Amino acid sequence: MHIEFLVEEPSAEVALNNILAKILKNQATFAIHPHQGKLDLLRKLPGRLRAYRAWIPADWRIVVLMDADREDCRELKARMEQESKLAYFPTKSSPRDGVFGVVNRLAVEELEAWFFGDVEGLRKAYPRIPRSLSKNARFRDPDAIVGGTWEALEHLLQRHGYFQGGLTKIEAARNISRFMDPSRNRSRSFQVFREGVLACLA
Repeated sequence: MHIEFLVEEPSAEVALNNILAKILKNQATFAIHPHQGKLDLLRKLPGRLRAYRAWIPADWRIVVLMDADREDCRELKARMEQESKLAYFPTKSSPRDGVFGVVNRLAVEELEAWFFGDVEGLRKAYPRIPRSLSKNARFRDPDAIVGGTWEALEHLLQRHGYFQGGLTKIEAARNISRFMDPSRNRSRSFQVFREGVLACLA
């Protein structure tokens, strides 16, 4: 079993390299293909899916991950599903005889929400962050953080003495994901992503 991951940017690639090793536990190989942002991924997605369709082995799966970015999640997911359909790929949401080739998933609203979903992992990476963070009403539901999760993470880290010159997304993604435990993450969109990845192994 092998899984191809199509993601928006290098910070997602760095984070998933650590996270997927913990989810898949050597039950499948994987490769992550970052793009130059969401628009780049959306633009290239039809061609990439058609290219996969021409040669992909039967035991390979494709996972497409995008940030919701305050867009209507249903509309964005429908667009992703339509691109899969046009490339003749059954999806996890619309399988064919119980079989699917593509899993389309959204990080709500951004990948950084998944970091807030694991406060223990966040604190192991950056110990000056208070243990009480998970009790803060603003961060209790990671997928509902208003004002941008990237901005919220930068503000939090700077307030506690990190990244005074500005948040370096790749460095933070690498550091935090090293300590994340997928089974305890409180982000609903992360758990939906995790379930989709595990479904590829069935």
